[in-house]
Amino acid sequence: MQSNYLESAKKQFEYYKLLGDKTLALLPEETLFWQYNEESNSIATIVKHLHGNMLSRWTDFLTTDGEKEWRNREAEFENDFHSKEMVLRLWYQGWACFFKAFDSLEEQDLTKIIYIRNQGHTVLEALNRQLAHYPYHVGQIVFIGKMICNEKWVSLSIPKGNSMQYNAEKFAKPPHKEHFTDDSLIK
Repeated sequence: MQSNYLESAKKQFEYYKLLGDKTLALLPEETLFWQYNEESNSIATIVKHLHGNMLSRWTDFLTTDGEKEWRNREAEFENDFHSKEMVLRLWYQGWACFFKAFDSLEEQDLTKIIYIRNQGHTVLEALNRQLAHYPYHVGQIVFIGKMICNEKWVSLSIPKGNSMQYNAEKFAKPPHKEHFTDDSLIK
């Protein structure tokens, strides 16, 4: 079961990264820095925060605390980027760090204890923690992107009005085991 967990979790992380990739691709540069109000985060700020979190958590993942001394979390929430190139560089760098650490994991690692801010977690708990954290922020990115694009938004899943057709196609097939991210609509 545990090896299935790693495979399933990786597909989930890849899916949420893909949602972010597709949203970032849709948006013009200037929209990445838009904030609804002073208390809101721009997409660039959210990416900056994810980058900081990913580098801190996943660098030397099994051997050092996930909250690195060099991390400046407060600075992650300053909306001080000015280019899409920088936003994308941090986006891809953060995910690369995460997937490098994730891909090094083996089934027996899931019960090892790691620390985040000196609080012990099994590797499985740490993965679950991030599997909730990263989609939370990717959802914010998608939501902001959808508001910005409005009628120019391109659906990232089942487009409005297509649910019945989509379900009819799914139920026309015999029951089978398949991860939902294997669906061509999702890719």
